Parts: sequence; C-alpha cells; structure tokens
Amino acid sequence: MELRPVTPRSRARPAGPQSLTAEPPPSILDTGTQSRSPLAVSERPRVHGKFLVVGDERFYVRGVTYGTFRPRDDESEFPEPEIAERDFELMARCGVNAVRVYSVPPIWLLDAAQRCGLRVLVGLPVERYIGYLADPRKRGPDVMGLVRSAAERFAGHPAVLAYSIGNEIPAAVARWHGAKRIERYLERLYHAAKDADPEGLVTYASYPSTEYLSLPFLDLACFNVFLESPERLESYLGRLQTLAGDRPLVMGELGLDAYRNGDLAQSRSVDWQVRTAFGAGSAGVFVYSWTDEWYRGGEDVRDWRFGLTTRDRRPKPALHAVRRVFAESPFPPNGTWPKASVVICTYNGSRTLRESLEACSRLDYPDYEVIVVDDGSTDETAAIAREYPCRLISTENRGLSRARNTGYEEATGSIIAYIDDDAYPDPHWLRYLATTFERTGAAAVGGPNLSPHDDGWIADCVGNAPGNPVHVLVSDHEAEHIPGCNMAFRKSALETVGGFDPLFRVAGDDVDLCWRITDAGMKIGFSPAAVVWHHRRNSVRAFWRQQRGYGRAEAMLERKWPERHDQDGHIAWEGRIYGKGAIRALTWRRSRIYHGVWGMAPYQSLYEPAPGVWASLVQTPLWYLTMAALAVLSLLSLDWSPLRITAVAFALGLALSLVQAGKNAAHATFSTPVRGAWDAARRRIVIAALYLAQPAGRLWSRLMYRAKHPQPRGKMRMRDVRPRKTATWSETWTSPEARLTALESALRREGGLVRRGGNYDRWDLEIRWGAFGCARALMAVEEHGGGSQLARIRTWPSLAGRGPLLVLGAGSLALGAAVDGAWMASLALGAIALFFAARTLADLATAGSAMRKAVDQVSAGP
Repeated sequence: MELRPVTPRSRARPAGPQSLTAEPPPSILDTGTQSRSPLAVSERPRVHGKFLVVGDERFYVRGVTYGTFRPRDDESEFPEPEIAERDFELMARCGVNAVRVYSVPPIWLLDAAQRCGLRVLVGLPVERYIGYLADPRKRGPDVMGLVRSAAERFAGHPAVLAYSIGNEIPAAVARWHGAKRIERYLERLYHAAKDADPEGLVTYASYPSTEYLSLPFLDLACFNVFLESPERLESYLGRLQTLAGDRPLVMGELGLDAYRNGDLAQSRSVDWQVRTAFGAGSAGVFVYSWTDEWYRGGEDVRDWRFGLTTRDRRPKPALHAVRRVFAESPFPPNGTWPKASVVICTYNGSRTLRESLEACSRLDYPDYEVIVVDDGSTDETAAIAREYPCRLISTENRGLSRARNTGYEEATGSIIAYIDDDAYPDPHWLRYLATTFERTGAAAVGGPNLSPHDDGWIADCVGNAPGNPVHVLVSDHEAEHIPGCNMAFRKSALETVGGFDPLFRVAGDDVDLCWRITDAGMKIGFSPAAVVWHHRRNSVRAFWRQQRGYGRAEAMLERKWPERHDQDGHIAWEGRIYGKGAIRALTWRRSRIYHGVWGMAPYQSLYEPAPGVWASLVQTPLWYLTMAALAVLSLLSLDWSPLRITAVAFALGLALSLVQAGKNAAHATFSTPVRGAWDAARRRIVIAALYLAQPAGRLWSRLMYRAKHPQPRGKMRMRDVRPRKTATWSETWTSPEARLTALESALRREGGLVRRGGNYDRWDLEIRWGAFGCARALMAVEEHGGGSQLARIRTWPSLAGRGPLLVLGAGSLALGAAVDGAWMASLALGAIALFFAARTLADLATAGSAMRKAVDQVSAGP
C-alpha cells in the first residue's frame, strides 16, 4: 500500500496521454544575450554560514522543480532520457543551475544533469509512508532502508545538491501524531541519509502549515511558500529567516498558476517572487515548475498550469521572466549603491587583523573604503594595516568609543559599517546592509555574527555558551540591539545622537548607542544575510576575562540607564535575544502550537513564551547572591540546627543550576566535527561549565565596579528620610513637562540612578541610591490665569530592593538562635541584620537628601 498526501493546489481531473515536441522552440533563446554552455559540475556544494559555496565561490540556487510525471514501465516517475536531456539543456541555457525532483531519480538522470551543469535536489518521498506511524503493527515499507539505499546509490555523485527527506507532511497528519514524533521521525531519516552519504547535504521541504516543526539538525532550511502579495512574502521571509537561524534558507517552491491567473500575471508574479526571495537573503529558490505536465494521485492533472513551459515544452512568458531575473539575482546589476565606509577599530589586534583586512579587500561592493583606527597599539597592528588598501588612523589609547567616533568622523561614506578586528565579513555583507537601509529607511542595520568552523573545539563550545555578542529582535525585521562586531549606521544618524559615548572604553557602547537611537525615534533594522564571521574566545580563561569586561559594562549601563533595568539590575529587553547561547529557561510554561479551529489554519506556528527573569532565574546574578547567602547560613547551621534547612536549600539550588546548565549543553549544536562519544561528552561538560561561569564572572565585575566607583554620599541626616511638600509660585508659565525635565536633570547631577515613572505609577521621578533606598517625587501644577502657576511637589522616601526583607529575616533568625542558646549563630545573624538596617537607612537618607537638593534647585529657578 502506498499512502499519498492530497495536494492542496488543485483537484485532479482525468486526462489522456501527454505529447512532446521533438525540439524546443528557438524563441526562448532569441531575447537578450545567449548564455554560454555550462561546464559539467565536478564538485558538490557545501554549507558556509547562511549560504552555499562550491569551492571558494558562492553558489546561489537558481532552480526549477521537475515532475512528478506519469510512471514509465520501469516505474520511474520521469520522462524518457532523451526528453529529460533536452529539458536540462534548455534549463541551463536559461540560467537554471539546479533541479528539484520529488522522487528518487535513476542514475542516468543525475548523469544528464551533471553534463548540463545542473545540480539535483533529490527527493526522498517519505511523506507517502507517514501513515504507517499511526499503526506500527501494520507492516509497511522499510523507510529507513529506502533513504539509506538511495543515499548510498548517489554517494559521491557531484550532481547531488542535497537530499530532501520528505515534502510537506500534511498538517493534519502532523497534528495527529504530534510535533515531537514527526521531528524524531525526520531526525532518524536525516541520520540514515548522513550515514550513507556523509558529504551529502540533507533538508526537509516544509510549508507554512507545519512551520512549527523544530528541525535544527538539518543542514539547510527549505520551505514551500505561495503568496500573491510582495509585502506578505517579504514579511513571511523574515520569519522564515528567524526560524532558519544560522543555516541557509532555500525556497523549495514558489510560483503562480497561469490556469486561473493568466500567463502575464504568472510572469509578473514569478519575477517579483524571485527578486523578493533573493533580496531577503535566501540562499536560492526553486520556481514551481518547469512544465505544465504534472501527474499526481494516479492521474494527469489538466486544470493546473504552474509550468514555465507548456506540456509540449513551449515557453511561456514566465520562462522569459525567470531567465531575466536569474541573470539579475541576487542583486540588480545596474543598481545605485551609496558609498560605504568600513571602520575597524583595533587595539593590539595583530593576531586577527590581517584576516579581517583580507576579507574586507574582497568585498563585493562597488563603492566603499576601509578605515583602520589604531587605538594606541603596541604590537604589529599598524604595520599589518599598511599592507592593505585602507586608511590608517593612529591615535593614543583612548578607548573603543573614541576610536569608533574617530572612524565615523573621518569617513566619507553615507553608511558607516563597523566590524571588530577579530571578525571578517561575508563578501556580500555591504550589499545586504545597503539593501536593508534602502528598503526599510532604518537609521541602523545589523546582522548575525557566526562562529568560524576552524577555530577549534574550545571556541566551538564558547560559541554555544551565553555571553557572546548577540542581536535582540522586537520583530523579524526590526532590532532593539545589534552587536558592535556587525553594525552599520547612517552617518547622519550618528551625527544626530552625537556618536558613541566615550564613557564606554571596552564594551557597552553598542547597547548605549542603540538605546539612544531608538529614544530619538529612529529604527534599527536587521538583515539575516549580512553575515560576519566572529572568532569566539579559544580558551576558558579568555572567556572569563571577556565576561568580566561585559560585567563592568553592564554596571556602567545600569548607572546611565536605570529606567531600562529592573530593581535587580537586569536589562529589561523589550525584544527577544537570538543566538546559539540563548538560555533555555526552566519554566512551567509550555509552548503551544497554533493550529486554528479544527486544525484548518493555513499558517500554523509555534508560540513559545520568551524567558523572563523568573523563568531563567538560575542564570541571573541574583541567583548567585542567593546561593552565597545560603552557603553562609549552611555554615552557621553547625551551631544552630534549625538552619540545616538552608543546607538542603543550597543543595537543591545547586542541583537546579546543574540541571539548567546541562539542559542548555544538551541542545548545543557544533560547527566543528565531533569525533566519538567522548569528544561529544567533554564538549557538553565544558559548555555546562561555561553556563555556570558566565553569570558569576559578570556579577563579580559588577560588584567590583560598584566598590571602586561608589555613588557619592553626602552627610546623612535623618530629616531627609521624612516626606516633604513644597509649593512654588511663578508669574511665568512653564509646561509641566519642562518642570519635570529640569527636576530630572537636577537629580542626575546629584549622581544617583534616576528613573521616570511608568504609565501606571503614582509618581513622576525616582532617584535610587545604593541597593535599598530611593526617593520619589510627584508634581501637580495649578493654573491661575495670566500665565501664573502654582507648582506643588511632594517627595517621600521609599524602600527599594530587598533590604527590609533581609533585615526582618536575619533579625528573626538571630532572635530564634538566641532563644535556643546558639550564641555564635545569633551574633552572626544579628550583625547581618544590623548591617542591612544601617545600609537601608543610609540609602534612604542619601536619596532623600539628593531629592531635597534637586527640588530646591528647581524651585529657586535659573
């Protein structure tokens, strides 16, 4: 028995046998310049980041689908060899370089494709047998054996582009079995194909109705999408790029039915569909399909004309459009490109600078310059830069932000693209950035940064750990943050916000600038195809130093941007963090699949809540402080037995940390080859250790920064803890917003962390001092006519953080220990309670004093 899914594109009608002309009409070759005869393929493509390469050259898939056809006597679903050969020759002359087939082809078909310079996406139609999963007792075909035997037959054949282990498993079937079972089924098929042909690429052709399937093991992502609006297709391609992650995205099918829409509409649609797909950073497309001849479900289909040629191979207008758009893709040959300035800021970066400059010199962009800002290096950095066609600007060591400001001030391009000295760009990096600038009108654009495949297994482990440069997206096309190793700005936008803040000498400058750009009402775009390759730290020690530097930058950002942090000092991102090291939270909230009523939604997606602070608590500095407190209390339990519960809590917390780190390590994907079970085990052990070390390193640096740069404190006066009301009469009208802005500026001059009240707060401004105290202000302005105003300001202290809880908890435990006669524990706990009580009062008094001074300054006027 053979199970076949019902196609959603049309209903089949009975038809008679097809007829074929002996030769294709010559009219297809008399428009434009005739293509040269292609050379026979001799090497397979391989994955390189978001794209495919053959040797050292980028390979964009410009393909068409082929079949399925009425089975011949030998049961192969393909035309006669001489017909297929003529089809392939005509494809090659029209700029096609790949063919997608839906069933296992005979070897002669791959040989014919090789002679014509075509590569074949080999379809392994396992979706026909998916029904056997519903009843495993019923004997069905050996699907694993079918996949393995097909891959063994074609192993090493240079015409194989990739294997597709299935095409569009019906949404109802996937819903019946459940996503996890389908995912495991496809993963087994993937490994079966890989075992038989280790060098072969393997994919699965999904479609919007099963978009939710998580298949990270595939070598490339492949989707069939039929949308008849450019805006909708562009929007959906952004989502598909997010789902594809670091892998290439290939459009497995796109096109339009000329039977219902007409030949001219099909031609126009195919043109913009292909252009949109390439413009969105796809690694290639397959146009559906080569010919109107189509056999499905035991019948020839007549009410269907997706083909670029008719059933007898006469060209349709769509074929002319495809030939033209393939020749002009992925970028139009005669487009206008703004001048770009590539800025590399370096400090003692001689180890990797040469690689970065070498890649920059090979950028495929018509008008750009490279500027190297040497920030006081003492190694061979300057000498290396002089070997390449770039402008070298040498300065004393002033920090990363000043170096970046120097770069954009000296740049002559309208786009300023920054890349680190330990990173190198993809050849089309600037083109994708410029395209996104033009399409979105954004002030800044960023892209992904990927780990090179030859950095060693330690760097591969670091690439799977948290703490690497990542992008934060608020949508599939708009970012909240782009990392400094891959970010570009309009020069006018940098001038508007004043460039980078010199306060940030090592890190944090990119976050600060992104926030200032969005606060100025400008947008940050994201291009998934604007790739740079960024070297990860190649030792655990280097990773630890990096995280300590990031921890210092976080403390500086918290002091400058308190309104973008919560009370525990965590950045409150509005978007979602993407990257290989993104934390898989321990949470009770389950992901859900949107199927639609009765499972009939055409687009069925996965809803997975973003991990908040509580969901990923064990990865936060607060968790580590809590664990340290539990460890201290566990020691005191030696003197007072009731505290032994804290030892149990400490053990449970430690176990929870290990489980979370192990969960993240188990989902790691490696770029370098894994050699055996021991190699895989040690990598996952290292990744788990990095998950534990990363927040500890950042916490340590944040605490050290606060200790070395404490907030200034005046003389503590207890009267400043009391609430206060002031009223100021003015004969000159001033808007309430201006008064509050002046008060905010005065508060910032006092040195505390200042926040504005939110939409639901009953206060306007808050100044926070230390970890436990803050003061708040509320303003009301009375209008008395003629411009006269009475401005009232009420201020009051407020407890911040967990100071009162710590005082109450430690004090209660101290009292209990004293009652039981455990004097050592009682004294220690009492000292802890007194310490937190004194800190809380000091913070309250200092915050109240700063608020009082600021209110007095504003009330006194200029």
